[in-house]
Amino acid sequence: MAEIYNDEDKRNSSPLKSHRHDGYKTLGPGMEDSPTEGKWYERVRLVGGNRIVTRVLGFLPCCGYDDGTGDEATDDPRRSLSTFAGVFAPVALSMFSTLLFLRTGFLVGQAGVLESIAQLVLAYFILAMTVLSICAISTNGALEGGGAYFMISRALGPEFGGSIGFLFFAANVIAAGLYVSGFVEGVLENFGPGGTLLTDDQTGLPTHPSEQWWKYLYATIVLFLCLIVCIIGGSMFAKTSAFIFLLVILCTLSVFISIFAKSSPFEVKIPNTNRLVANSSFDNITGTYTGLSSETFHKNLLHDYTKDYNTLNKMNFASVFAILFSSVTGILNGANMSGELKKPSQSIPRGTICAVMFTFSIYFIDVLMIGASCDRFLLVNNYNFLQDINLWAPFILIGLFAATLSAALGNLIGASRILEALANDQLFGVFLKPATITTKGGNPYVAVLISWVLVQAVLLVGSLNAIAPAASVFFLLSYAGVNLACLALELASAPNFRPSFKYFTWYTCGAGLVGSMVMCFLISPIYTSVAIIIMLLLTILLHFRSLPTQWGSISQALIFHQVRKYLLMLDPRKGHVKYWRPQIILMVAQPRQSSELIDFINDIKKGGLYVLGHVKVGSWEDYDTDPLGEEQTRWMTLVDGMKIKAFVEITMATSVVEGMRHLVRIAGLGGMKPNTVCLGFYDTSKPIDSLARRLAHKKKRILGGVENGVSSNLEGLFSSLRGEHEEKCLQPREYVQMIEDSLKLQKNVILCRHFHLLNKTVVADTRATSYIDVWPVNLFQPDTASFFDNTCLFMLQFACILRMVPPWKAKTQLRVFLCLNAQTDNTLQKEQKLDAYLQQLRIYAKIKIVTWDHLMHMLPQQTEVSSEQMQDFHSAPNQFIREMNELIISHSSRTVVSFLYLPRPPPEDKFEGVDARETERDKFLQQLELLSRNLPPTVFVHGLHPVTSTTL
Repeated sequence: MAEIYNDEDKRNSSPLKSHRHDGYKTLGPGMEDSPTEGKWYERVRLVGGNRIVTRVLGFLPCCGYDDGTGDEATDDPRRSLSTFAGVFAPVALSMFSTLLFLRTGFLVGQAGVLESIAQLVLAYFILAMTVLSICAISTNGALEGGGAYFMISRALGPEFGGSIGFLFFAANVIAAGLYVSGFVEGVLENFGPGGTLLTDDQTGLPTHPSEQWWKYLYATIVLFLCLIVCIIGGSMFAKTSAFIFLLVILCTLSVFISIFAKSSPFEVKIPNTNRLVANSSFDNITGTYTGLSSETFHKNLLHDYTKDYNTLNKMNFASVFAILFSSVTGILNGANMSGELKKPSQSIPRGTICAVMFTFSIYFIDVLMIGASCDRFLLVNNYNFLQDINLWAPFILIGLFAATLSAALGNLIGASRILEALANDQLFGVFLKPATITTKGGNPYVAVLISWVLVQAVLLVGSLNAIAPAASVFFLLSYAGVNLACLALELASAPNFRPSFKYFTWYTCGAGLVGSMVMCFLISPIYTSVAIIIMLLLTILLHFRSLPTQWGSISQALIFHQVRKYLLMLDPRKGHVKYWRPQIILMVAQPRQSSELIDFINDIKKGGLYVLGHVKVGSWEDYDTDPLGEEQTRWMTLVDGMKIKAFVEITMATSVVEGMRHLVRIAGLGGMKPNTVCLGFYDTSKPIDSLARRLAHKKKRILGGVENGVSSNLEGLFSSLRGEHEEKCLQPREYVQMIEDSLKLQKNVILCRHFHLLNKTVVADTRATSYIDVWPVNLFQPDTASFFDNTCLFMLQFACILRMVPPWKAKTQLRVFLCLNAQTDNTLQKEQKLDAYLQQLRIYAKIKIVTWDHLMHMLPQQTEVSSEQMQDFHSAPNQFIREMNELIISHSSRTVVSFLYLPRPPPEDKFEGVDARETERDKFLQQLELLSRNLPPTVFVHGLHPVTSTTL
């Protein structure tokens, strides 16, 4: 009993309270709450934690003006780090790490000078493209804690951002373990049995009989020291990073100076830890340091991949590149400290770019000098050879320990900050809630402890080279996420994406994205596949959680961009009947009594446009603000809760008829405009709250749960139903006028009645076949039964579409009723003709023959009717209509939906005088009601345009 409009619509329209908080904020020195001298003063609206500037109130000139981002001027005590200490030094130290002092010789020895430089260029190309994306995003607004996770999640939304954030957290955890392992490896190379800094009579650090567990013990001790530093305060390392950085640079310079100073060749001992060449038969195996030599450089120019003496695995381009890349993945270490930087939007771009350029220069020089001074046998069999050729061996040890420890600290701190950001955003619910606990100074010590425990687990892997591919893959996927976020922002062309950093395009973002993904699979297809599967599972999980975030998702901007482009390409003048689809506007006054009808129209739209239209009766002059804003929100909540694919259009007018004209005429956009108007049937029966019944059934099915958290709120969105004795606000003549107006606007019309009886669950669960019935004849003019017009085809089309939708497809059968006069019609011939026509239309239906000889004598004698007159309404005796109704009922015991022919309402110029015209309209509506009384859900259809095609 879908009613069109009633008085509840007025009561339903009362505005909801707005949960909006407005505040004032100054940008510049002082941060006072009122406009003062020398400050920008603007009105800031707070929405879901986001700051939206609504109006700049003024600027009173005096002292300095800060450069403008809201994150720059803050009294937060955590924001105390400068560009050098907070970004440049941590990034440079992390990119030096183990590669500078422990792996450069390995790189040159395995790959040769040319391939080493090529790998450096390739690695830094990917890094540079990603750095450009980081700079663009970080200079586009206020940047909070969480670094890359914050950038990605605020750009791509919580689902993708949360999954990438998890991978980035895992990458930092693995990298921390990687650097601790490198530190321990350096210790054992020097102070373990046969260490380079030990004499022959010194045993060194114990590693036998369980060498692996001794390594794990040493790594645990080192990691515990890192934990103490992080627990004391994350900024402690950053503030001392300048000293550590200078120390590492001093040790690096000692390498260059030593190579120039030591020009004479000499032998360098191969360590006893090398199980490939060192054994009891040959105690003094050595490699040669030649000094700077063109001959040595020429011999080391090309690659010669051999086994790694730690893992005993044969090296190749991919495995060597994995070790190289995993050592230079620290470009986000500065961004990870975004919550503690004074000016993150300035510091992150400047510090990161300078650190990348500086480290590349150092590595480039290092590769050339090592390749020209050491023979290949030494490079691949003694990773600690720099100590032997240095003027003072402890320089290398100090540099190695400082670089690896600082890199491990940087990743451990970064992991804890990412975990804290994930926990604060509540993406994973209560599982990460403990990570939000901080000290009074804001240090997330619980997140640090969790990260420390996970790094401790990573250390069980043992070998540095075994951890490297996993770390590389996870960082590369994180870089791909940053590039994707920047690429999406650039392609979306959103006006508010205008970063102050201009040196990027979608080409650089795309190159970084493609390069990152290609290298992922090149380094380790297995790790990459597992990481992508984890990311997809997390994305799906977060999607189904329906997180109530208001960060703004780039997907909406991209969808808008593409939809606008394709809407402009969709030309309604080029439409063809072969590709016709229903585009329906359903006029609804009270959703609480129309939920089954709303769901039914969603089934028959067949991928077409579906609009829920609502007219609020009233006058604009009675409201100070938009009276439809909150109304629109309620209706969109209804759409979400019912899980239908529909748009909502609401208007205000002085009458329902006038409002409907507006909606039918202007609803839609471009080539997507409604071609069919659907109205509920006009009757005086008591409304039934079908929405409450639907929700109760849904809750019962899911054991008292609520799907997506929206269904439980639907009942309270709309006012109560009209009482049984309350008068309807819409008069019968107005209802007929709505039908006439729709036809005048060249729209097809369907009227739906008794849909409160429709229960799709019963249809799906029943074992017996149910029927969808089509009566393709104007029952008010039986003489037209031999004709087939657009309305008949429209009815068949709708019935056929309905059978394409589950569960209708599996549980129903289409029946077409052929009404005949057994005494005058050739039954077999007409049945064969109809069957052939249905086959030509590819409509598979059962033809049901019905004779109505016994009803014809009730009709007055009429002249012969042409096919053009088939669509007109001619009033018939009420007794005939009742008998026809009984005939339909007798064939509807297993019918779920019936489609009946809707004739045109009586035209205004056919009758003289207003009373005669209105009386005929009343009779039109009365006989429609009489014909459909006590039927199953019924659809009256009137079609204006061809909707079926027999051509290919």
